[in-house]
Amino acid sequence: MILEKKKSKDELIKAASSDGYPLAAFPASRHYNGNGLSVCLESGSGDKLSSPVKQYIQNLLKANMEGQYGSEWPAEEKVKRREMVAPEARYIFIYEALSASSIETSTTFESERRLTDCVGCKRPLVGFVHYRFTLEEEVPVLYLYEIQLESRIQGKGLGEFLMQLIELIACKKRMGAVVLTVQKANLLAMNFYISKLRYVISSISPSRVNTLTGDEMTYEILCKGFDDEAKAILEEIG
Repeated sequence: MILEKKKSKDELIKAASSDGYPLAAFPASRHYNGNGLSVCLESGSGDKLSSPVKQYIQNLLKANMEGQYGSEWPAEEKVKRREMVAPEARYIFIYEALSASSIETSTTFESERRLTDCVGCKRPLVGFVHYRFTLEEEVPVLYLYEIQLESRIQGKGLGEFLMQLIELIACKKRMGAVVLTVQKANLLAMNFYISKLRYVISSISPSRVNTLTGDEMTYEILCKGFDDEAKAILEEIG
C-alpha cells in the first residue's frame, strides 16, 4: 500500500510537470490589467530558454536579490543560474505593452531587456515566475522558486494576481500545497505572504526544525496547504 501510494504521487508529479501549457486552463488569467499596468503571460520551461531570456533572468535576479543576500549573493547566484535552466523548471513570463513614453524613460537595464521581446505580442519582458512540481515530506507540492518583477511594475497588484494564479495551477494539478522560500531580511515579502496571502511558516522551515540553530538561518520556508494531509505534515505545530 505504501509503495502504491508513493507511485501514485510520483505519477502525479510527472503528469503535472509534463504539461507545457498550464495557462491554457485559465484563459482569463493570461492577461492582467490594473493600476495603469497591462501585461500578458506566457508559459515556458528551463530547458528551452533562449540566450536573451537567460540573460534577462540573471540580470533581474541580480537587480532584485543581491541586496537581500548581501555577502552570500555570489554563491547564491551560482545556485540560481543552475536552477533556472533545469528541465524541471517551469516559468510564467510576463510581457508588457510598450508605449512611447516607456521608451523615453527606459533605463539601460530596461533597454537591454527589450531584446527579449515576445515575438508574438511584440511586448518587452518585465518579470517572471519560476516554479516546480515536487515532493516535500512525501506531499506533492508546487514549489515557488522565484517571483521577480521589475521595480517599476511592483506595487500595482500584479504580485497578488500571480500568486492567485500559482495557487490555481497547484490545485488544478492536485498538489497538496504551495511552498516557497523567503529571505528574513525581505520584510516586505514576508509581510506580503504571511499577512496578506495567509501563508504560514512551514514545519520544514529551519526555525521550526531546530529552534536552537534554525534562527541563525537567513530564510524561512512558507506554505499554504490545500488538503488535510498537506496541512498536517507541512503546517503542523510542535
